[in-house]
Amino acid sequence: MNNVDPSDTLRTTNPDAKFYPINKTEMAILDVCNQVADLLIKKNRAYGNSALEPVRIFSKSDEKEQLRVRIDDKLSRFARGEEFPGDNDIDDLIGYLVLLKIANSESWR
Repeated sequence: MNNVDPSDTLRTTNPDAKFYPINKTEMAILDVCNQVADLLIKKNRAYGNSALEPVRIFSKSDEKEQLRVRIDDKLSRFARGEEFPGDNDIDDLIGYLVLLKIANSESWR
């Protein structure tokens, strides 16, 4: 077995996952995925899991539809070339897509 630095592997809850970074690109993939996970966890805590368990005060749409609307809003900004100062639309879009993937999975409940 390779002597792989644990900090160079993807953090995962899947005990069967075997990630052994081989090249620079794979290391970059792991780094970006970990950054996305960190961002999503921080935002999830800050917003009280509102993406997957919305309080539905004004909107009665389910969480999947609400995520699709947020994704549409981000894509609309890209199409118009309008970024909102202080936002990172690419990170937000990736985050919303990850959350939609989770919402589409019945195992998260």
